[in-house]
Amino acid sequence: MSISRLRASIASASPAYLALGAFGMAASPVHAQSAQDAATASPSTNLGGMTVSSTALEDEDGVKIDRVASPKFTQPLQDTPQTIQIIGEETFHAQGATTLTEALRNSPGVGTFYAGENGNTTSGDALYMRGFDTSSSIFVDGIRDLGAISRDIFNTEQVEVAKGPAGTDNGRTAPSGAINMVSKRAGPEAAALASVMIGTDGQKRATMDVNQPLGAIPNAAVRLNAVWQDSDVPGRDHVNNSRVGVAPSFAFGLGTATRAYLNFLYVNQDNVPDGYVPTVGISGWEPQSGLEQLVGHPVDPSNFYGTRLDHDDVTAKMATFILEHDLADNLKLTNTARWGKTHQDYLLTAFMTTNSNITYTDADDLSTYTTARSNPTTRNVSNRIITDQLNLRWDFATGPVEHALSTGIEITGEKQVQLAYSSSGSLAVASLYDPDWNDVGTYAYWLNGAQNRGKTDTQSFYAFDTAKFLDGALLVTGGIRVDHYKTSYFANAVCGGTGRGAVACGDNPTGTIIETANLSDKGTLFNWKLGAVFKPIESLSLYANYALSQQPPGGDNFTLSSSSSSAANPNMKPQKADTFEVGAKWNAFDGRLAVNAAAYQTTVSNEINSQVLDDAGNPTQTGKRRVRGIELSTVGHITEPWSISAGYTIQDSKVLEGPVVTSDGTENLTYTPGDAATLWTTYLLPMGLELGGGLKYSDGLHRGTDGAAGTPKTTKGYVVFDATASYALTPYAKLRVNAYNLFDKNYVVGINKSGYRYNRGTPQTFLFSADFSF
Repeated sequence: MSISRLRASIASASPAYLALGAFGMAASPVHAQSAQDAATASPSTNLGGMTVSSTALEDEDGVKIDRVASPKFTQPLQDTPQTIQIIGEETFHAQGATTLTEALRNSPGVGTFYAGENGNTTSGDALYMRGFDTSSSIFVDGIRDLGAISRDIFNTEQVEVAKGPAGTDNGRTAPSGAINMVSKRAGPEAAALASVMIGTDGQKRATMDVNQPLGAIPNAAVRLNAVWQDSDVPGRDHVNNSRVGVAPSFAFGLGTATRAYLNFLYVNQDNVPDGYVPTVGISGWEPQSGLEQLVGHPVDPSNFYGTRLDHDDVTAKMATFILEHDLADNLKLTNTARWGKTHQDYLLTAFMTTNSNITYTDADDLSTYTTARSNPTTRNVSNRIITDQLNLRWDFATGPVEHALSTGIEITGEKQVQLAYSSSGSLAVASLYDPDWNDVGTYAYWLNGAQNRGKTDTQSFYAFDTAKFLDGALLVTGGIRVDHYKTSYFANAVCGGTGRGAVACGDNPTGTIIETANLSDKGTLFNWKLGAVFKPIESLSLYANYALSQQPPGGDNFTLSSSSSSAANPNMKPQKADTFEVGAKWNAFDGRLAVNAAAYQTTVSNEINSQVLDDAGNPTQTGKRRVRGIELSTVGHITEPWSISAGYTIQDSKVLEGPVVTSDGTENLTYTPGDAATLWTTYLLPMGLELGGGLKYSDGLHRGTDGAAGTPKTTKGYVVFDATASYALTPYAKLRVNAYNLFDKNYVVGINKSGYRYNRGTPQTFLFSADFSF
């Protein structure tokens, strides 16, 4: 069946049909295991509520990870009725990945497909997943991580991608799920690791990871992770990512009933941000009046249209205290307290290549074309979080039924402060085909004393229970979460001026700071999920799951609005996401390889609908969007030397009620590939040489709709291939080379809402690494 026909089938399918499809996809592996294999499988052992099969092969290199770090998930992945992918450090280290976005290349359909609005290019981890923006649903150790910043993974043990509504687990989240980064902690074994990377286009990076028991203090240890980087971005002039970071961790009481961890993180980034590339002349671009000579003449995709003023300076600080106490063998108490703060000082020169912004002296001479640098974007934002989370894990039995109960309370305060700028002068125009970043013109900017402040305080209670029936052949998992939230928002601005965003002064002198918003909202969210797992044989789990997740007004960015057409208006109801998912999870090859199949449907309601108005003529919340899909994945070892991580997804997104959101007029959701795939595999030869490679595929994207004319409405799909080779010189030293985009394909990975700018995919690039252990 062709991809287009399969996608059409998904679009018209009912949830029941999707359920049968998911189970059918998993049926062939089941038949591969005979009844005799099932009968002779080694017995399982119960250790404090954790079932461990003695046939399972321990995957020491971290390719196949069987458990989520959070105590809210009481079962291993195979018996968790939800699509959850765990990307281990071993995988992203072998790939040369250094940021969260790069690590997520291992999850199909997850990426930075959106490149911002007209004058505001996205920064940091602007991630989309299953049809929706997931940027505000990024967590570190189960605690929300705030700020539009790029996150380094030098201190990350594993990345957990929970797809589908995660409101029961984390409170307010995106409809598509949540991404959790698990931090490294001090442990009892002495170890020292270091890595040095040098690559084409000026890539330079060094990391270290040292763990040392403290002999003077029994059962105590210290661990230090650090990173230094000064890397240009391959294929992009002047764009640079530079950072230093340290992450010490102290552990006390290791191996005892009471354990304490004190973890710190400090990262300082000094980056030159990327304003991306004009879409002039690329496929799908049509000239506005006066620009006909540019047809067939795209700009060099390495061109940088900003200036030396452009910068993205980020400071991230975090302190976390974790206390664990085993009240009994089956009863564990965990308390996690955190203070975290990020600050971003940002200037990006954005542009809109319209016929009013592009000028020339000779229409036939491309060297005379210039474009205005008309949209400098400034940002000075601080985000702060203070939270305390208490969890109780209790494994017990009521007659023949075993229970794994996880319950807790969370108290969280989040705050964002954004300072405002005024400016004078203008940036110099840039040559369209040969821009000069040294020409900054007369532009100057300064803090003007205005600001906006958003704050959300939340008190939460949750409870999860997994009940095992029929000697563990049937597991029923349920969870509830109640969040009481209060959001307040204040904004003021300097009055005067003209154009979009100008504030009237009234009787006040020009330049007076005028209050523009003072709003608040509060309420209680009730989220829940219910799932069941049936195990006809020990290695196979068939499951179904339903979950409800909600996002209140201002829940993603602390910003409330008085506009009757904004979902951030306090009078609006929370956005709701209902997800139904069915699937199968097979632990193949004696537990070495996980093979998963899932079919899902997510429906988001209470969207703003400008086509249906109330009696006062205001938009209503009758809008509704839906994403249906099938996701297949496998991770682990086919044989001991042969590892694999692969995934494929087909998703059909649609606006069910409300105006279309795509520029081409289709009913699709924006920035959502119809199908996507990822593959990474390695093979270790006996002489210590490891070879591997993979691919990443993504279907084309539909951009958003606005008044832009002539810009591409969609992007083309692409597939790129990567490769790696490593060799262990000694047991303590390994050399590795990574090759990205082997065939040097020129492709578009993301596009902005108006289609004036696109994000170029990484060109052919090589990275050389040396890893040392001591």
